[in-house]
Amino acid sequence: MNSSTVLSVRAATGAPDNSALALPGGHFLDLLGTAEATNRWLSRHGLAPEDAGVREMSATQLRSLRERLRSLFAAHVAGLPALPAALAAVNGALGRAPTAALLYWDEKTGPYRAAPCPTNEVLDRALAALAANAADLLTGADAGRLTACDSAPCNRYLLRHGRRHWCSTRCGDRARAARAYARRIRPTTD
Repeated sequence: MNSSTVLSVRAATGAPDNSALALPGGHFLDLLGTAEATNRWLSRHGLAPEDAGVREMSATQLRSLRERLRSLFAAHVAGLPALPAALAAVNGALGRAPTAALLYWDEKTGPYRAAPCPTNEVLDRALAALAANAADLLTGADAGRLTACDSAPCNRYLLRHGRRHWCSTRCGDRARAARAYARRIRPTTD
């Protein structure tokens, strides 16, 4: 799993922050909420050039894949079968871009390989890369470590390390504070 993996997993592997964040107080932050924000997110994670010019339709496709990936992660964590629509979405994304770099020849330096990415294929390649990384996670050695963050209202997934139950220090602090508060307000019985 590389650093561009996840639209929805904040893994201990250094994966990027999630693109959909449930925040305390019922607030929600979507880093793919607009075409411009989606372009920034893709660029920041090495999935598209800064000037890719992502349109709203492309941002919608990326948000849709994110939700399908979340569905797959949730099914895996719960030990339930995956929804066929989620599998179809990931497999559809996997098939959208070639997997091998092409062979080219430079008159001065000789042969080299590169995966050219015409502007009209930027989103296809990004979707394919994200789907491939998620598929690798779900089928790889770390699949058993995938878990949901234990801090409400967080909606993130992470790769568990030892006793770690939270995706971030902030979520851990929030969960510990909630437990301490519950202990303080619990009625005492005499």
